[in-house]
Amino acid sequence: MKVMLIRHGKTEANEHHLYCGSTDLPLSKEGRRELAGLCYEVSNARFATSGMRRTEETLTLLFGDRPHTIIRDFREIDFGAFEMRGYEEMKNDPAYQVWLTGDNEKNVPPGGESGEQMKARVLCAWRQLEETKEDWVIITHGGVIGAVMDSLFPEEGKNRYQWQPRPGQGYHLAKTDGSWDYTLLP
Repeated sequence: MKVMLIRHGKTEANEHHLYCGSTDLPLSKEGRRELAGLCYEVSNARFATSGMRRTEETLTLLFGDRPHTIIRDFREIDFGAFEMRGYEEMKNDPAYQVWLTGDNEKNVPPGGESGEQMKARVLCAWRQLEETKEDWVIITHGGVIGAVMDSLFPEEGKNRYQWQPRPGQGYHLAKTDGSWDYTLLP
């Protein structure tokens, strides 16, 4: 079984360093331009996205108009009240400071979900995908990719944030004899 995990292209939220998870943004002009320079070879794989506009546009730009499955549980974390806001805007907000302190994986932003909640949702969908034993190309989000990689490769000692690839980049995973290996996509 082989899986390509690809992060969607850059959005204006990425460019302005805003928390963006549940907001359904399109790719930015820069994001479209950057994706135009990428070429990934795929044969006999099924395609899936999170169903969000930025993943749908990335799929089309990288692979053309392909039939695909929408796996909504591969959506990015919901930042709730912090959606589309940045650090500078919120640095003095008491609710934001509470969210940032302590265990950031357990802390829940007002009206959003914790890192642990997002990871549980993502890994449930990942297990269902593994059961298909088919090859997949998944266009999704940085946090989702980080959650999958953290779960599959805990011995590397990286956290979810350290696994997140740049927009348009990702990992090629191959499962042989019950264990996963990975390489970075070029």
